[in-house]
Amino acid sequence: MKKVFAFVITLAIGAAALTPAFVQGRTPVGADGDGAGKQKYKANEILIQFKPGASDADIASARSYVGAFTKKQLKRAARLAAKGDLELAVIQSGLTVEQAVSIIETHPAVAFAEPNWIVRHQATSTDTYYTNGNLWGMYGDATSPANVYGSQAGEAWAAGHTGSSSVYVGVIDEGIDYEHIDLAANVWTNPFDPVDGVDNDGNGFADDAHGWDFFQDNNSVYDGVRPSDYDTDLHGTHVAGTIGALSNGRGVVGVNWNVTMISAKFLGPDGGSVADAIDAINYFIDLKTRHGLNIVALNNSWGGGGYSQALHDAVIRAAKANILFTAAAGNGNLAGIGQNNDKVGSYPSNYNTTVGTSTESAASYDAVIAVAALTSTGALAKYSNYGLTTVDIGAPGSGVWSTSPNNTLTRLDGTSMATPHVTGGIALYAASHPGATPQQIRSAVLTTGVATSSLANKTVTGKRLNVSTF
Repeated sequence: MKKVFAFVITLAIGAAALTPAFVQGRTPVGADGDGAGKQKYKANEILIQFKPGASDADIASARSYVGAFTKKQLKRAARLAAKGDLELAVIQSGLTVEQAVSIIETHPAVAFAEPNWIVRHQATSTDTYYTNGNLWGMYGDATSPANVYGSQAGEAWAAGHTGSSSVYVGVIDEGIDYEHIDLAANVWTNPFDPVDGVDNDGNGFADDAHGWDFFQDNNSVYDGVRPSDYDTDLHGTHVAGTIGALSNGRGVVGVNWNVTMISAKFLGPDGGSVADAIDAINYFIDLKTRHGLNIVALNNSWGGGGYSQALHDAVIRAAKANILFTAAAGNGNLAGIGQNNDKVGSYPSNYNTTVGTSTESAASYDAVIAVAALTSTGALAKYSNYGLTTVDIGAPGSGVWSTSPNNTLTRLDGTSMATPHVTGGIALYAASHPGATPQQIRSAVLTTGVATSSLANKTVTGKRLNVSTF
């Protein structure tokens, strides 16, 4: 069996400022809008991908180039998902990030090396709900209340399309409050690995009852609310509610009344790393290929840093496993003004799975759907990124009410909030069209949208989300 190795190297001293030349012409500016010159990679860490066929001796030799030692290994599920002996490790060295990359890339067994970029969620906090006019993102022109700029989900429900528990969605984000009264019935409970302290299904994650916390490397995807950290898991819980909050007459409702959501927590109080995001993606690929779960989409309401070939490879692998990848277009620059993603790359939304890399061949279709945010009046939100060739569609993103920890509800703004509307639409379509391919689902989402003047020449379709016929 061929071996394909990827490593994270941790360095002992601070990282030097990256330049476009250092990242081989890729822009270091990412979706979080921190702006050029801001450090958006993990201090003292780099990702390394070894070439196929690299031996243990090759790996030891490359480590010796930078005086490094292995600190962290990728979980077993990620190795299986990569269809080879993919290894991701943290290695300690006394060099700067720039020095280590430039040196280790000269090793003949190394395919590429890059920073371990830092990514963050794409939401901004502002302050019941369908019947009182607050849940505008679910409305349509024929609902009561009505809003033509909503997702039209209310019209889909009226036609009997409310989703299915046999459709699975992965939420790569903060954690999810799986005991929330509006979410509990739609959050996955793992039937393959009962909580008994044993990794019963052998995927490398013992007792992953509702998913896995890749940030802290444990099975607790929800850590509760602490006085010193009041918003712990707020963002992930909010995203989940837009995708699939129950219709129980209590408060908010999701695009789907019935769906199964699996949590892959990788964002902490100060963001998360590309390495952990890769682990999360591979976790879902393994669940689908190992257990046959009908995972149709991964929701990615986060972004930041520059282009990562290792992350691009993981997104391509997900596409090949027939999983769509919805991604927030990003929330603009430091001034809160949306940027053109055609000119300044925003990741992961700028990835295209029909474009291969030196280490992963292209998929047969583009699995990525990049989402911009709309206001309730149909305007492109001032903070929302856009791009005629890189951002696909708009969806409700401003003043969005959804679930939050401890059985509460919260209103948030951001492309983070627009993205789960689209992910919810994907799940809704998959439920009413069993057997639909990811290409067919993606086409349905993009072609059935409604032409919107604020999105003309700003997105690929020039349209806003419309799930009324799903």
